[in-house]
Amino acid sequence: MEGIRTRTSTDAVYETLHNQIVSLDILPGTKLSETEVARRFGVSRQPVRNAFTKLGNEDLLLIRPQKATEVRGFSMERVELARLVRRAVELEVAYGAIQVWDESCKVKLAENLDQQETALANINLATFHALDYDFHRLIYTLGGNPMAFEVMRECKQKVDRLCMLGLEQESNARSIFADHCEIAKGLASGDLELAQRSIRKHLSRLDETIEYIHKSHPCYFE
Repeated sequence: MEGIRTRTSTDAVYETLHNQIVSLDILPGTKLSETEVARRFGVSRQPVRNAFTKLGNEDLLLIRPQKATEVRGFSMERVELARLVRRAVELEVAYGAIQVWDESCKVKLAENLDQQETALANINLATFHALDYDFHRLIYTLGGNPMAFEVMRECKQKVDRLCMLGLEQESNARSIFADHCEIAKGLASGDLELAQRSIRKHLSRLDETIEYIHKSHPCYFE
């Protein structure tokens, strides 16, 4: 029972801190105390220590012996590495997906695109972003590479935290949707060149945003 209780407490602390860090409710450079966090959650220090370790392994916390634990700043090197890995994985996933793409795959992706279009028409960006996430997940799953999606998710998470500092990109949502339509068209038609070209364009849309944030919020970078 104690093991179950400890694991549950660890998960609760981890999930809450994780969400607060990636949403920037807790900003880079903020110092976190095991004692204070334990008091806040009403748990012992052990589940907090376990949660800190998990967050440290995800590059979200900087844990140093004899020094205060703090929310890790952004590293352009790590951000660019994450983007490189994601681009390589998505291009390879597209190659594999085209080999097995059939009518049922087309229908499922088309349903997601219809829902994206509806969300845009209703100016519901939260729903659109969730459908954006599902669009990519579907390609991995339908293409026979569901486990590779975890790699993409981890890479995306590192970049998403940085991009939260930017303005809400309502103006970019339709461009993102257009990219999705082109990717889907490439998969449906078996046109690998179109699919991969569209993926490269889609992932490069963050270039200007990242450069702007790097200049406008230098104190948040390592």
